[in-house]
Amino acid sequence: MGFVFGQWIMHKVLLVVLMVVYSGFSSNVVSSIVEARPEVVNIGALLSLDSSIGKVAKVAIEAAVEDVNRNQSVLGTTKMQLTMRDTNYSGYMSMLEALSLMGSEVVAIIGPQFSVTAHFLSHIANELRVPLLSFAATDPTLSSLQYPFFVRTTHSDIFQMAAIADIVDYYGWRAVTAIYVDDDHGRNGIAALEDKLAERRCKISYKAPFSPNVNQPSEISDVLYKVLKQARHMEMMSAEYVWIVTDWLSAKIDTNSPLATEDMDDIQGVITLRMHTPNTKEKSKFVSGWSNLASRKAAGGTFGLNSYGLYAYDTVWLLAYAIDAFLNQKGNLSFSYDPGLSELQRKNLHADALRIFDGGNLLLKSILQVNFTGVTGSIKFSDENLIHPAYEVINVIGTVFRRIGYWSNHSGLSVEIPEEIYKKTPSNPNSRQQLYSVIWPGQTVVKPRGWVFAHNGRRLRIGVPNRVFYHEFVSVEANNMFSGYCIDVFTAALNLLSYAVPFDFVAFGDGHNNPNTTELLRLISVGVFDAAIGDISITTDRARMVDFTQPYIESGLVVVAPVRKLNSSAWAFLRPFTPMMWLVTAVFFLVTGVVIWILEHRINGDFRGPPRRQIVTILWFSFSTLFFSHKEKTMSTLGRLVLIIWLFVVLVLNSSYIASLTSILTVEQLSSSIKGIESLVSSNDPIGYQRGSFAGRYLVNEYKIDKSRLIPLNSADDCSKALQDGPQKGGVAAVVDERAYIELFLSSQCEFSIVGQEFSKNGWGFVCVSLNPSTRNFSNIGFTSFLEYLVKN
Repeated sequence: MGFVFGQWIMHKVLLVVLMVVYSGFSSNVVSSIVEARPEVVNIGALLSLDSSIGKVAKVAIEAAVEDVNRNQSVLGTTKMQLTMRDTNYSGYMSMLEALSLMGSEVVAIIGPQFSVTAHFLSHIANELRVPLLSFAATDPTLSSLQYPFFVRTTHSDIFQMAAIADIVDYYGWRAVTAIYVDDDHGRNGIAALEDKLAERRCKISYKAPFSPNVNQPSEISDVLYKVLKQARHMEMMSAEYVWIVTDWLSAKIDTNSPLATEDMDDIQGVITLRMHTPNTKEKSKFVSGWSNLASRKAAGGTFGLNSYGLYAYDTVWLLAYAIDAFLNQKGNLSFSYDPGLSELQRKNLHADALRIFDGGNLLLKSILQVNFTGVTGSIKFSDENLIHPAYEVINVIGTVFRRIGYWSNHSGLSVEIPEEIYKKTPSNPNSRQQLYSVIWPGQTVVKPRGWVFAHNGRRLRIGVPNRVFYHEFVSVEANNMFSGYCIDVFTAALNLLSYAVPFDFVAFGDGHNNPNTTELLRLISVGVFDAAIGDISITTDRARMVDFTQPYIESGLVVVAPVRKLNSSAWAFLRPFTPMMWLVTAVFFLVTGVVIWILEHRINGDFRGPPRRQIVTILWFSFSTLFFSHKEKTMSTLGRLVLIIWLFVVLVLNSSYIASLTSILTVEQLSSSIKGIESLVSSNDPIGYQRGSFAGRYLVNEYKIDKSRLIPLNSADDCSKALQDGPQKGGVAAVVDERAYIELFLSSQCEFSIVGQEFSKNGWGFVCVSLNPSTRNFSNIGFTSFLEYLVKN
């Protein structure tokens, strides 16, 4: 009994001991589970703290880290520990500071600030698997598959360039001059702009790069600002100039506002962009508290908040949400040695501090899957870019910005807020492009042409045929002055363009003989001339050499020949009908009278009697039907039917006769032995044509007329004399030329006239060479398109 009780006591004690041990074990397990989530996560930041963007971002990032650590709903008890390094505008320093941060085992780096730096730091990030989250590096090429660990937490310049291209296209400009910093960021941005302009049939006509190290500026935006100041000094901020500036200007003004009056005067009329962020409660709260944040955290005094500061703030929250998702997936915060660095270590480069972030791939995936609403609106990635890229289009007026509209990749240019448009059914962006009015440089509301060409720029060489006659169309004076109808048409078309076109007219021909137009077109095709204007006919052969505009004069070939007047006389009443027609008409009268007599004389007493009386009755009845005055009645049905038909024929004859006689007596009648091109071809008479015209070759090729019959004529006087002399005196039977010339010729030559019909369909057009022969389209280019083509090519 005692033994049993003792055993029971031992079991109880053992049970208590086991319970204590078990409790201790459970406590350790719970403690180990709690401690599995780290207390601190190290993150880094690379900024140039003296820049407009850098100093704003520093305050925003530090404020965001404090807000995240204060809000346990994101990371719980885990705190973000920020290490910030100043790169001081140096790519070299950026690389060293980045290596230093990665050596301190940070899981991600916010930055770098500049795109040029981001390119080479991304290679290091790829190797060490440390994500780079940049709120300011906007180079479009950073989005390539080459840089998987670079995450842009702002909008790519590809969208900003699309906005600029839409603005250029909206105002009808077709070529721009690009001024940019000659570094990777500047060159890649201009390449993106060039692509976007090409989609809208626009182009960059001239690129003006400048060194990013001019006078060792403290900030690239300062250099660009100096460009505008210099432009004002050179009077390039006056009327007829347009300046479209990327969002560095709005960021600079937002940060340093208000600018001095003198500085604002340098940028009057400029159009600039600003990244658009919706007016959310989070943004309003952050903006309202910005002054206190800046005064508390900035050593150099307060400054304004720009849009990059908003994206910097959201970048920290984005990283916090990603780290939380990473930890929830049991992400590994460990770092391992990179065996690829062993060679560098043997060379005493001290690369042993660099470690590969083992959880880098998982954290990167978590970053790209984050979806939340921050101070900049909805933060979500699509194809590694933030969704809903949008910009405000701003006009600098006085001391303030004036928003004239918005741009988004959903709607293009619009005066509606992008968030409202996103709620609507998508439509064609080009169908509703709209902006408010602009105050342009020079304080004008009239849309500028776009630019004024430099005095040393290349001017277009436009050939003009120097013809001997028909100066009403094209005239070249002794002092090299050009005038005439064709010149006026060209000038009027030129005035329709929204920008100036520098050109020089160059006379082609010696002024003594008409130039060969085909040779002029050949010189265009080989580059001697850029274009040609004048009385240049559009033909199939010529269209194979060059491109023509749409014809501005319809002018086919016609035949002009001497004519004689048909004078009026006592026998003029016989001229409406030919002798054969008179004879046939008389025969029909007699036949009708005989037929009626045959049908009526058996039953009708009016048609009986002596033979002489019956003959008179037949003649009287037939001719009296002209006036419906016959007294004889028809009694047979068949006779009445014949009479009705005959009366209808008489009515037609009577009407035709009266109309023809009226025309003869009221209109001057001209007559020529040449009736048209057919009678001219069938004869062997000589034919005149204008020297240098295509008419001679056309007659040979199309109508197979022997060249020996064709006589080139050099002037209007030659044409007149040759027609007057005729073939018998060494002249010509007719002249074949274009209707426009002939109508002008006949305005002072009454003894000649156009005979027959126009037998070819041609027109006059302006000429330019086609750079792509496969795309030539005969006579399909409009006047303004022609001029724009010349400027663009």
